[in-house]
Amino acid sequence: MAEVTIRKPALSGLLAGSATVRVTVAPVASRLSLRAPAESVSALSSALGVALPTIPKTSGRAAGRSVLWLGPDEWLVIDEDGSDLPALLADAGALHSAVDVSHRNVGFIVSGPGAVVTLSVGCPQDLSLEVFPVGACSRTIFGKAEVVLFRTEDDTFRVECWRSFSDYVFGLLAEGAEDAGH
Repeated sequence: MAEVTIRKPALSGLLAGSATVRVTVAPVASRLSLRAPAESVSALSSALGVALPTIPKTSGRAAGRSVLWLGPDEWLVIDEDGSDLPALLADAGALHSAVDVSHRNVGFIVSGPGAVVTLSVGCPQDLSLEVFPVGACSRTIFGKAEVVLFRTEDDTFRVECWRSFSDYVFGLLAEGAEDAGH
């Protein structure tokens, strides 16, 4: 029997926060960078079991799987159950490019009434509920790092960044959480 190596996510176990916000490392998830033309969206949606959004800054969610619109032909798929996403798409019968980026990215969960204040420390976007409602997502900057923001609840965001920027992003989130507590 082959030995299986189980990897911990970068920064596993780190916490930051204040009286109004909590910052945690997101649980391990499968992630896929998906590119496809418009005529493939239906077949790929069926294969994934969740509709690929076609409207900017929107997402689709079903059974622990989220699909975030990043561009006219680009999505980030996050599967919290760790599914083999490329295998799900292998028999879709639709033109697409699917790259497993599970180990490239690190996710953080920023939650609580101070979440928007925490993120505003490094993000220039208007993150008010009116402008950035639940389900909204966007590729943007946070300080000097490119991130993907995804609002999962009124006061909860998922922040995805490249592993190489994770220390920096977590540190800036921790500073923002302290600010949100004042």
